[in-house]
Amino acid sequence: MSRFEPPPLVWETLGDLRARAEAHPGGPIDLTIGTPVDAPPRFVVDALARSGTERGYPPSIGSAAFREAAAGWMQRRLGVAVDPALVAATIGSKELVAGLPHWLRLRDPGRDTVLFPATSYPTYEMGARLASCRAVAVPRRPDGALDLDAVPAAEAARALCLWSNSPGNPTGQLDDLAAAAAWGREHGVPVLSDECYAELTWSGRPRTVLEHGVDGVLAVHSLSKRSNLAGVRAGFYAGDAELVAYLSQLRKHAGFMVPGPVQAAAAAALADDDHVDEQRARYRARLEAAVAALRALGLGATMPGGAFYLWVPAPAGDGDALTRWFASAAGVLVTPGRTYGPDGAGFVRLALVQPDDVVADLVERLGAARGPA
Repeated sequence: MSRFEPPPLVWETLGDLRARAEAHPGGPIDLTIGTPVDAPPRFVVDALARSGTERGYPPSIGSAAFREAAAGWMQRRLGVAVDPALVAATIGSKELVAGLPHWLRLRDPGRDTVLFPATSYPTYEMGARLASCRAVAVPRRPDGALDLDAVPAAEAARALCLWSNSPGNPTGQLDDLAAAAAWGREHGVPVLSDECYAELTWSGRPRTVLEHGVDGVLAVHSLSKRSNLAGVRAGFYAGDAELVAYLSQLRKHAGFMVPGPVQAAAAAALADDDHVDEQRARYRARLEAAVAALRALGLGATMPGGAFYLWVPAPAGDGDALTRWFASAAGVLVTPGRTYGPDGAGFVRLALVQPDDVVADLVERLGAARGPA
């Protein structure tokens, strides 16, 4: 058996494209990584600095204040009543996404397969690989929901978990969370619903799998996008009582603890909705401006169902060629769609997280460029 070699992240392999973009007058505009750039609320930064919790070990499952704030946020924004006892803290959400297959396999060694959306955030598949599990992609229907009828019975019988991501990265599509929860219960498969973009839902209201009951499901949330707090690494999961109890006990042994000051800041952020509404308005305006500029070039950009990405089809289905065009014609770095699975090869992803003045520059550059062939 060959030794596992961690692959580079795609953003570490864009050297030639980065050089092309840097040669553009005004330098590059980087739309590859979805990292927030806007300032977090001042009161949240103050809570981080003044919590007085830096001396002792924080509770791994999360402080009472943090878990109650998370439950209160879900009640206000998502319309679900969740007992704080069914909530637990995470160090952001990526560590949980990457680690869950390993921990679930310890719980159920007879299953070895992770089901995940065919076009998706690469960490779902990588989490399976890190746990020495099989990763099986589930296609999406035209409406964006997972096509669970396409999962063979033999794969369902081996499934350790099913990942959903709604709104989804990179496509912005919305899943049918009721159908996912029902499928998981029918097949005895935990459904893990990554909802880190829930506050950035553009098509209708924010949704959560917990609307359809907590049995057999976990909802995973993050403060990175909603509150511009990617740097503090704060998130949580909530749902099935047995799963939450199992994971919280395991994570105590492994030393997964969100720092006390971070928990205090997260509780403050979760208790406030105004700053989220302001950030939503910023992202929506940026997306709409970019969609208009791309459509003027003849590219088929549309507003996503949610999140702050544009998933743009490439002329002639060549996402790599369109990636090169953006770098050469406008000095813009975008992510080739193949990064998110074979089905994404005909697309590129744009992360509209840059400040308003940079987005205005983007629109101007696109307006001056000749459209791709």
